[in-house]
Amino acid sequence: MPQPGEAYPTQPSTEDSFLDLLVETLEGLDEQVRGQFLRQFFRTVAQIDATEEQSNEYWSRILQRRAELADTTGKKISLKTAMVDVLSGANFLRVPVLIEYDELKKLQVNAATDALTGLHNRRLFDEYFDKELNRAKRYGQQLAIVILDLHKLKEVNDRHGHLQGDQVLQIAAATLRRTLRNSDFAFRIGGDEFAVLLPQTDSEQAVTLSRRVRSQYEGELRPLALEIGVTLDFGVAVHPQDGDQKSALMGLADKRLYELKHSGRATSRVIPLEPPPAREPAPAAAAAAAAPAPAPPPRSAVPARPAPTVVPPPVQYAEHRKWERVSLAGTKAHAVLTEGNQKSAKVIDLSYGGVALEFERPEDLPVQFNAVLHVPILPPVRVVLRKVRTSLVDGGRTRVGCSFVS
Repeated sequence: MPQPGEAYPTQPSTEDSFLDLLVETLEGLDEQVRGQFLRQFFRTVAQIDATEEQSNEYWSRILQRRAELADTTGKKISLKTAMVDVLSGANFLRVPVLIEYDELKKLQVNAATDALTGLHNRRLFDEYFDKELNRAKRYGQQLAIVILDLHKLKEVNDRHGHLQGDQVLQIAAATLRRTLRNSDFAFRIGGDEFAVLLPQTDSEQAVTLSRRVRSQYEGELRPLALEIGVTLDFGVAVHPQDGDQKSALMGLADKRLYELKHSGRATSRVIPLEPPPAREPAPAAAAAAAAPAPAPPPRSAVPARPAPTVVPPPVQYAEHRKWERVSLAGTKAHAVLTEGNQKSAKVIDLSYGGVALEFERPEDLPVQFNAVLHVPILPPVRVVLRKVRTSLVDGGRTRVGCSFVS
């Protein structure tokens, strides 16, 4: 198969030269004479039995299609390529004699592929987005759109040159291809922007996948020893809860992308969380609040004292977790221990640093054990876990926090 970005031959073939001469010759002929010639021409090269009027119509469509393809690709398109496209689309091309398919295949690859990264391009993104969104609406399924932006690509180009910047883009594309499922689609939609379509995927799964892509990408960049902190920012929107129109979903994903970009890298900003509902005050506290305040003593009974110096309390900064946790509540995520009686546990949440499991009876659980994690988006993963802490949860079950062992 032709590779994306592969150059076209600089010298036209004999058939191309003949067809170019044919175009010029037919332009000066009367329509009836041209139709007679084209009827025999199509019968000879593709065994199409058409009338003179139909032959003239096919010829006009072929010339128009050649001009459209040239505008799309920015390259000169041979007439035989346009002929294959038009005649095969009309189900007339059965036994081609003069025409070859190689150039059309090359054209189709180049027209739908970004030459630098090998990913689908923006034109194909728009087509796939419309198709997958219609499918999700028809079957009542979720569809996640992720917009990714290469953070500090311009600084890489300025400091290390555009060849290094191109390599950084290619590594991002390769990371996406390795990480996504076969049912997912990755696109390069701009200079430093990528998009991913994730059918049947909810918000938590999409964010988990995006973080995984970003982590793997940063690992792939380390051998380059760049002096710039290059990474992938991302924003997520999901049909139907975030909207059912393409423009609304794109706008929201883009908005969340820039919220992340300008929020000190706090990944929790990617999908804004709803504020917790206000809790009802305890009865005692409510009674105390409702009771009238005691009357102050007479001013004469209170000895005068200097006003105390008010020292503002020190500003308390919330300590961020080393690893952001992703809740897997409501999913079928579970872990199967591979030793002993192979007991299973529910996966409560997951992070890059570890995982929280829920057991009925964890008394015989060793400090370190092997397990296979079954988590949405990911294939089954074999891990070694170390028990870190335990706590009781509702229903008499036990939550066991575990860290990954390298």
